[in-house]
Amino acid sequence: MNVAASKPFGCIAHGSRKDHTVSIGDESFPPMQDTVPAISVIVVSYNTRDMTLDCLRSVQAQTRRDFELIVLDNASSDGSVAAIRAEFPSIRLLAETENHGFAKGNNIAAAHARGDYLLLLNPDTVVLDGAIDRLFDFAKSTPEAGIWGGRTLFGDRSLNPASCWRRMTLWSLTSQVLGLSSLFRRSAVFNPEGYGGWERDTERGVDIVSGCFLLIRRRFWEELGGFDLSFVMYGEEADLCLRARDKGARPRVTPEAQIIHYAGASETVRTDKMIRLLRAKILLIRRHFPPWQRQIGLMMFRLWPFGRYWGTRAFGRWENSKTWGAIWGRRSEWWHGWPELRTPAE
Repeated sequence: MNVAASKPFGCIAHGSRKDHTVSIGDESFPPMQDTVPAISVIVVSYNTRDMTLDCLRSVQAQTRRDFELIVLDNASSDGSVAAIRAEFPSIRLLAETENHGFAKGNNIAAAHARGDYLLLLNPDTVVLDGAIDRLFDFAKSTPEAGIWGGRTLFGDRSLNPASCWRRMTLWSLTSQVLGLSSLFRRSAVFNPEGYGGWERDTERGVDIVSGCFLLIRRRFWEELGGFDLSFVMYGEEADLCLRARDKGARPRVTPEAQIIHYAGASETVRTDKMIRLLRAKILLIRRHFPPWQRQIGLMMFRLWPFGRYWGTRAFGRWENSKTWGAIWGRRSEWWHGWPELRTPAE
């Protein structure tokens, strides 16, 4: 999707002065200005050149609040860096020589931010109808939330429900292992993590806001230590939100701030993706389940891929069965989850 760019009223990097970007090595630094932006928009990209460009165009076209754009590229091989530099010479571009992953990439980018608020935005997104401004206004009206999110749509404008989640519990794992959450997706009882049939069309408190469109005060981000680098990929925003809740935050989402999120653009191998997701969720169970529930939760979750293998096989879904069989066969890779590292906040 190609989003027409327009010069925003609020973009700090696009002021009226005829300053030029200064480049040092692989980093591009826009000229420093006196005004502190309200929002630092952070985009971490990896081999999503065209989508990243559309994302940046939409940010500029749809945002009127004072903001700065910080893009960290995780050593893309698709020409992303050159394309971003050519079209957006005034943003701060961090061109990394290694792939840090999502969590570390955002932490590095956030260390360069000057805004009062940080907005984490995936590169495979398109901002709609002033969504960043609307989310900022929502944050101002509900400061007690601490973390804010919006409503995400697929490319065809149908609901993408992955904008927020409820935390894992023994009951949600039971529903998942028994296949109830798949059979009864619209049931809040049997699909509690997905909030059942809620269309994300009302304002609501949630446990977890997706990292694809997440607003947080920079001071609070720094207090939390940013993302925990134990989570190499997936689960980092769940851990962040759950740690934030321990400090009194109550994340909220609003349907007034909408974006398109294509989802999964930088990773297409389903087996590898699922193995990373399993590792993340096992670490979340180890860290955030009550001690007396931890071993039960781990046992149930570890058996889930095995159950999916036999379930898809029984229903003749051979391709899915083959995938789940491969995931179960590689269980030594995910059985213990991501290794526990010392959290940045400690």
